[in-house]
Amino acid sequence: MEAIEGYTIKSYGFSIQVKIMGLKNRATNYELSIPKFSVPTLALLDSIKTGIVTKITLSSSEILDPKSIDKIKEKFMTAVSLMLKEEVPNIDESTKNVLIGRLMNEMVGLGDIEFLLLDEGLEEIVVNSSQEPVRVYHKRYGWLITNVVIDSEAKINNYSEIIARRVGRQITSLDPLLDAHLVTGDRANAVLYPISSKGNTITIRKFARDPWTVTDLIKNKTATSQLFALIWLAMQYEMNIIISGGTASGKTSFLNVCMPFIPLNHRILSIEDTRELLLPKFLYWAPLVTRLPNPEGKGEVSMLDLLINSLRMRPDRIILGEIRRQRDAEVLFEAMHTGHSVYATLHADSVAETISRLINPPINVPSNLLEAVHLNVVMFRDRRRGIRRLYQVGEFLVTEEQGVNVVRPNIIYRWKPATDEIIKHSESVKFFDSLGRHTGMSQQEINQDLKEKIKILDFMVKHSIRKIDAVGKVMREFYLNKDNLIKLMNKGNVKEILR
Repeated sequence: MEAIEGYTIKSYGFSIQVKIMGLKNRATNYELSIPKFSVPTLALLDSIKTGIVTKITLSSSEILDPKSIDKIKEKFMTAVSLMLKEEVPNIDESTKNVLIGRLMNEMVGLGDIEFLLLDEGLEEIVVNSSQEPVRVYHKRYGWLITNVVIDSEAKINNYSEIIARRVGRQITSLDPLLDAHLVTGDRANAVLYPISSKGNTITIRKFARDPWTVTDLIKNKTATSQLFALIWLAMQYEMNIIISGGTASGKTSFLNVCMPFIPLNHRILSIEDTRELLLPKFLYWAPLVTRLPNPEGKGEVSMLDLLINSLRMRPDRIILGEIRRQRDAEVLFEAMHTGHSVYATLHADSVAETISRLINPPINVPSNLLEAVHLNVVMFRDRRRGIRRLYQVGEFLVTEEQGVNVVRPNIIYRWKPATDEIIKHSESVKFFDSLGRHTGMSQQEINQDLKEKIKILDFMVKHSIRKIDAVGKVMREFYLNKDNLIKLMNKGNVKEILR
């Protein structure tokens, strides 16, 4: 086995080395250089742990408040640092940081799993049982086996309880399932033995700290600047878009990437199960998140609750994390028909399948309502090559045949796998007509608008303007003073644009 890649992650002031290992460029293992400690050092750490527990008292409000974890960590870190200085007066700074990291991970964290949570290259962390090493899903290499092993079921159970306490929940043998949204945005799921028959299991889906932007997706060929310009045009003029795709095809990431295209003076409400969207600071955005019921079955806040409530909050734009049920879809389509601009995701692998899923059970919305959707963007994940692509862009055509509404797909653009390019498939039948009707723009004006948007997107790619707030500044300048933005672009004055 050979090293394919190596990099460093930081924890409590010291560095941990990560090595991606494999054979013939096929990654299989993820190795952390976790510090090893001698028996006397471990005895010292145990002694300090006992001392800290007796010294620090936490109020019930601190323990139950999900947002107080940072304050608790700060308390423990200060106490640990002082005790280490007392016990080992001549300790050097780097050794002290390593020992602090170990103690903090064990006392207020999830042990060695904390190192994995710091790696921005990971999307998923999975503990199956104490009999197996922890596995991770890496953004570039897929599933990998780590050298992190949790040595007892009791520890995994304890980590599950720590996660539950952080969000004011509990997990017990009587209530062995936990689905929690952490303060960091990460989503944690735990299942205790014997429901999970191998042993206690924890799955953590990490929230992106540095999310993808339109620049990234153009650079990695997920979609072209021409297609993003089309979607930008649709979003600028309040047209409704559904983003479809299979599991892990990049639906939510693509939706998030497109959010900066919304004009800055529009009120945006997002409704999600887990906070995955991250919008630029300049947008007028209120994120809403569902809540599961407590152990007594009370306190649930569903997507439907939030969707109905959002209509009373005077939104200009509504973003729905995922259409799952008939009632959600009915309220969403009602919002479209009452003049709200709506964006949502749906599990479907093509434009035709999107139509089928919407008009058949369990969603089962009346076919005539689909006229309110102006564009359907379909995402695809090629598992063999490890790439995600915009697979189809299409529209729904509703016609009446023998007194019955029939919905057919019209695919405007599609991805060609053999050459890995997105090509035009057919002309739009209704999108540009609808846009012209909404805006009063002629086709010539629409084409000119698209050219300007393509120029701006290509400029961002050329100058690597990719951070979410940097992209936001470009969009803000576009809506406030488009002529000035184009003038600055022509001069290549990136600093002035991002000031």
